[in-house]
Amino acid sequence: MSFSQALEVVIGLIFVFYVLGSIVSLITQWINEGFETRGKSLEKHLKKIVGDSHVGDFVKLPQIQALRPIRYKNWYSFISSATEPKMVEKIPTATLVDSYFDFVGLTASKEITGEGLKELISAFPDSEGKRAVAKWVGQGVTDLEELRKRTNAYFGGVMEQAAATFRSNARSFVIVLSMLLTLFLGTDSIQLARTLWTNAGVRALAVAQAEMAVQMQQADGSAPEVDVDNLIEQLSALDIIKIGWWQTEIPPAGSDINTWAVFIVLKIIGLGLTVMAVSQGSSFWYDLLKKLVSRGGSSSSGDGEAKG
Repeated sequence: MSFSQALEVVIGLIFVFYVLGSIVSLITQWINEGFETRGKSLEKHLKKIVGDSHVGDFVKLPQIQALRPIRYKNWYSFISSATEPKMVEKIPTATLVDSYFDFVGLTASKEITGEGLKELISAFPDSEGKRAVAKWVGQGVTDLEELRKRTNAYFGGVMEQAAATFRSNARSFVIVLSMLLTLFLGTDSIQLARTLWTNAGVRALAVAQAEMAVQMQQADGSAPEVDVDNLIEQLSALDIIKIGWWQTEIPPAGSDINTWAVFIVLKIIGLGLTVMAVSQGSSFWYDLLKKLVSRGGSSSSGDGEAKG
C-alpha cells in the first residue's frame, strides 16, 4: 500500500464531495432567496416583539425599509435585469431598538413618570415585547436609558433566535437536497473509492481537478464562486469516476443471493456515506482539500528532491 496512492484516493473523494456540496449549496441559496426564508424567519420573531397584527406596520418604518435587500424580481429576471426590494433579512440590534421605541412612542417621551410610563405601555400592541417592558417597569425600571439597555439585550437575543431558526431551516434543505442529489446520481462513496484505488488514470484526473479548484480560490483564500457551467463541466470530467446509476457495477448474472445481499448492503452504506459527506457543505470540503493538496504537493516535491 502506497501512502501517496492513498492520499490521492482521499483527495479524489473529497473533490467529488466538494463539487456535489457546491451544487447543493447553490440550490439551497436559490431556494432561500426564492422563498425568502431568511426574511420569513426574521418576521416570525418580529411578531414576538410587536404582535402579529402590527408587524406589517412595524417593518414599514423608514429605517427598516432601508434594510431590504435588492434582488432579481423572479428567476428569469436576469434577462431584463428587473429587480425589486425583498423582505428584510437582518436588522442590527441598535436599529431594532430605535425602531421599537419609535413605534410605541417611547422616543418622544424624554421625561416621564412611572405612572405615565405604565399608561403608555398599556397602549402598546399585545406582544411578548410589551409584556417584557411592562415587567421591567413593574420591577421599578422607569429610567428610559435603563429601559433601552434592557431592551437592547432582549432584542439581541431575539435576533440570535431568528438567525438560528434560519440556519436550522437551511440545514434541513441541505440534508434533503444532499439525499436527493445522491440518489439521483447514484453516487456511491465505496464504489468511488474502489475506482480511484484501482485506476491510476482516474486518480490523476481527480487530483488534477482538485488542484485546479484550489488554484481558483478567491483573494481571501475561500472557495471560488459557484458557477453552474463550471460545476457541470467538472461533473462531466468526473464521469469516468462512475457517477450515475447507469454505471453501477452490479453482480454478474447468476450470482447467488449472498452476493446480491452484500452488494445491496454496501450500496446503501456507500450512498449513506455520500449523503453525510455532501451535507457537510462545500466550504468544509474545500478547506480540507486545500490542506491535502498542499501536503500532497510538498510530498511530491520532497520525493523529487530526494531522487535528484
